[in-house]
Amino acid sequence: MINVVRTQIAAAITTAITAGLALVAAAPVQATPGLSPYVAMGDSYSAGSGIIPLDPTVTPVCARTTRNYPNLVAKSLGLASFTDVTCGDADTSHFYQKQWPSLTPQLDAVTADTKLVTLTIGGNNNDTLIKVISACISAGSATVGLGNPCEEIYGTRFVDDILNKTFPDVKKALTDIRAKAPSAKVAIVGYPQVMPADNTNCFLTMPIAKGDVPYINNIQGTLNSVVKRAADETGATFVDMSSSVGHDACKPIGTRWVEPAVWGLNFVPIHPNATGMQKMADQVLAAIR
Repeated sequence: MINVVRTQIAAAITTAITAGLALVAAAPVQATPGLSPYVAMGDSYSAGSGIIPLDPTVTPVCARTTRNYPNLVAKSLGLASFTDVTCGDADTSHFYQKQWPSLTPQLDAVTADTKLVTLTIGGNNNDTLIKVISACISAGSATVGLGNPCEEIYGTRFVDDILNKTFPDVKKALTDIRAKAPSAKVAIVGYPQVMPADNTNCFLTMPIAKGDVPYINNIQGTLNSVVKRAADETGATFVDMSSSVGHDACKPIGTRWVEPAVWGLNFVPIHPNATGMQKMADQVLAAIR
């Protein structure tokens, strides 16, 4: 399933580059003092992967959009200095080493002068979240939505990895950001709700067995909880996305903030749509103001 999704993404990126390189114009706003320079870091949930237009300044494999929440935050605050190093499929290791040959380690963008850093990270560490969901889709498809095959296959593996590996990795990343930019406001954004919080399912668009919905929700809840804990222990601001409950990938167009695996609007499935990016931006702005 993962390989199929990647093939679809690769094909769609070519179409998106052709269709959407024009930048979205924004009305000038009064600059917010004390928050510039601003550096945006993180993975596909920061990059807005799957939304067009794509950012022409970065390799297309990042699938970064000019409509991601960092761009929306920078425009809303009227910041003169803004650096976006977000990239799809990034994990915390890519803060310290190149993710792709044309990229530099994300942490290199942070300097002593940086005044604001935002990021969403941790979801790709140890194959968590999207890859978990992809694995559960494969398992659910095999049982035609019956039972809890994903939980039976993987058990506590993902939660254990989040608690024992992802947490220290995210905490280290936040600690190192603080060390490089001691006067910066650092805001780490949680992951919006992917599956219904009431544990119902929508097998035609998210082909996950009904019994595995609470399993996935527990994994995502654990991930967000360790991100919050890492923020609390390093003096960063945790941006809570619990407002996304009720706007999961099973909801109809216009209500959902995250697109489903099948029949979605984004060319990268199971990621926030443009509305989701705006809502994430709104939460960041509320938190840092």
